[in-house]
Amino acid sequence: MFAELNELLDASPERPETGKFTLLQDTRTDGSFLVHHFLSFYLRAGCKVCFVALVQSFSHYNIVAQKLGVNLTAAKERGQLIFLEGLKSCLDLWFGEEEEQSGQPSPLQFMSGSASDLRALFDFVRTSLTPSGSDSWKCPVLLVDDLSVLLSLGATPVAILDFIHYCRVVVCTQLKGNIVVLAHSNEDSEDGENELVVNSMCHHSDLILWVEGLVTGFCKDIHGQITIIRRESLELTAKPDRIQIYQYKIQDRNVTFFARGLSAAVL
Repeated sequence: MFAELNELLDASPERPETGKFTLLQDTRTDGSFLVHHFLSFYLRAGCKVCFVALVQSFSHYNIVAQKLGVNLTAAKERGQLIFLEGLKSCLDLWFGEEEEQSGQPSPLQFMSGSASDLRALFDFVRTSLTPSGSDSWKCPVLLVDDLSVLLSLGATPVAILDFIHYCRVVVCTQLKGNIVVLAHSNEDSEDGENELVVNSMCHHSDLILWVEGLVTGFCKDIHGQITIIRRESLELTAKPDRIQIYQYKIQDRNVTFFARGLSAAVL
């Protein structure tokens, strides 16, 4: 995890918040460093994590996590991390191997055309995060990287929003846990379905971390801009949303944040 980001969010693995829905949104850049941050943050916090990984392999996430001081293999072995490797599940489903091996329907069953909804994926999340009598973990956490891929795999916007709604009810409300979702966004895109999903989640998120590439193009000292939006208006108070804007630079094992125009390269 990145200490500077924790400071900006006023977050600590010793006292993780509960019942929160966090949207990670990226535009003209790659926001996956935020996924790695929250994955390592919640594992360090002692939370049970269900990670629906639709973009990269387990080995990729594990290599990055080790740089951040977390071993995903060990977390899986002790039952703290439930990892759905979407790339492998897709191939197994296409070749009919997954159900033969496990005897259970694939969480990505909707791809086969046998079901148009994401009920199998929701059942996987609910089963993974529902605590058993022997569990000693803190709050459960659902992490999705990234939700936009479900559209590419054939899921409809309504099915995705229904999936998110039921996950919020179970994970955030019933189990007092957290959800963190990454989704791509492009204001100039003609992909109306993706923008519908992203905009709908924005309205229901407690926290939005929106990373954007620089309008001026690539810069070796500034990799992008992050907007932190705390949706205090959701708490039914008269307070407006709190918005903070920073720029950032990604390093090998860390990310540094600074106010706009205050990069060391500029000063």
